[in-house]
Formats: sequence, structure tokens, C-alpha cells
Amino acid sequence: MDKTFLKSWSPMQRRFTPYLFLLPALSVLGLTVFYPALQAFYLSFTRYDLIGEPQWIGFENFQRLSRDPVFWQALRNTLLYLVCVVPVLAIAPLALAILVNQKLRGIRWFRVAYYTPVIISMVVAGIAWKWLYSNNGLLNQFLGAIFSKFNLDFAGVPWLTDPNLALFSVMVVTIWKGLGYYMVIYLAGLQSIPADLYEAASIDGSDGLRKHWDITVPLMKPYLFLVAVISAISATKVFEEIFIMTQGGPLNSSKTIVFYVYEQAFTRLEISYACTIGLVMFLIILMLSIVRLAVQRSTGAEDLI
Repeated sequence: MDKTFLKSWSPMQRRFTPYLFLLPALSVLGLTVFYPALQAFYLSFTRYDLIGEPQWIGFENFQRLSRDPVFWQALRNTLLYLVCVVPVLAIAPLALAILVNQKLRGIRWFRVAYYTPVIISMVVAGIAWKWLYSNNGLLNQFLGAIFSKFNLDFAGVPWLTDPNLALFSVMVVTIWKGLGYYMVIYLAGLQSIPADLYEAASIDGSDGLRKHWDITVPLMKPYLFLVAVISAISATKVFEEIFIMTQGGPLNSSKTIVFYVYEQAFTRLEISYACTIGLVMFLIILMLSIVRLAVQRSTGAEDLI
């Protein structure tokens, strides 16, 4: 654009010009995100089941939610998912990134192999792992072969049908799927650390694993906090694994908040009640996002994303 033409614009025109470029994207977001979110917020205070008009009932849905044992179990399952999955996804990918950051022959093939689960569809991964977990699946066959060598009976582990194991079995799939993604984030941080620091550390006697504790971990703190918060938000919204592998069972032992929202909205057609549960989930994710912003500012991680 001609600079002379730009100079002829008033300060007010130049101030609002960037917003004109944002207008198409904001329009799309308004129609697909903001308007449905406001509508869901309104429906959470009504009784609506796709038949007739929504009827305003105030806080009745929230009172029902407070007395709903399935919701509280789904909330406990979601929090357990956070507690178990997030620490593993914050620490294990860092160890993996340190491993593939070595200058070894063919190391790029290892990076590709570790990243492959990320690009696999969760539907495909869920079906594959469901087959691995089945009674006659590869995992039970492998364990059965080991037990048979010691002349021990092995009836098979009910990975997805035991209420005490189902949720943890699904967690393994989430961790397996996310390791490569967070490894790449850590790998970018590791490659920004000057090699001179490690050379100086080895001269001072810090070598082997000690150098990573003295140098890598302190310098990677912004990435550690970033991955922890991102994985926490992702774990809160877990759905595909549950839907494909367990359908929330057995006995609601693997049911999470997102799956419970889906069940209420599309199976039981309790649209308003599903919106109420969704609002609670939104508040949880909002708190995690506020923590994320606070961590970014305090650790200097605001430039990482």
C-alpha cells in the first residue's frame, strides 16, 4: 500500500485498521464459539430437552448437580486422571528429549518413532489398545506365556472390565499418545541451551546425570511448567479414549466430566443439565488457564507459545 496514502489517514483510522483485519476471524469465532457458549450458559438455568421452548428454572440444575452421585464420581475420576497423568507427562518426555538430543547416528529415526503415536488418530489408537487389553489380546497372551514358564495359572487381567483397573488402563493410552508431543517441546528447549555450559560443568566435576540436574532442569523450568499446565488442561478434557475403550464403565469407574456431558446431552437428551455440567467444567479449565498465565509470567515462559 502506498505510504503517502497511509499518511493521509487520521490517527483514529490508523488505530482501528488492525481490528478490521481481525474482523473476519472474530466473526467466525463469534458464530462458532462465543454465541454457542453464551447459549449454553443460558440453557444451564433452564429445562430443555429439544422439545418445546426452554423453561427458566433458575438454579434447579445446579441443585440437582450437587446431589448427583455420578457427577461427583466423574469429577473424582477426572481429578485422579490429572494427578496420575500430568506428572508422568511432565517428567517422562523430558527424559526422552534428553535421550534423543544426543548426537548419535540414526537418532532422527528414534525421534520419528517416538513422535509417531502423536500423528495416529485417537480412534485408531483406542481400537488398537482395546484389542491389546482384551482377554485374548496380545498383552494377556504375553503375560500368560511368562506365567506358563513358571507353571503358574493365568486367567488374564481384566484391564478394561475391572472397575479398579479400567481408568488406569486408559491413562496408559493417554500417556503413550502424548509422550512424543511434549518431547518435541522439551527438545526445542534443550537445543537452545549452549553446549559451553555442559563443558564448564564437566570441568567442575558435574558429569553424567548430575549435569542434567545442575543445568538442564533449572534452565528447562519454564518448559516444565508449560507442559504441566497444557497436559493438565488436556487431561481435564479427555474424551476419545473413554468413548472408544470403556464407554465410562464398568460401574462409572472410568467416566469423566466430558464423557458425562456427552452422555447427558446426546444419550439422554438432557440438554440443559449437560450445559450445567459443561459450565462447571468450563470453570475448572478457566482456573487451570489462570494458573497457566500466572506460571508463564513468573517463570518467563510467556514467549514459549
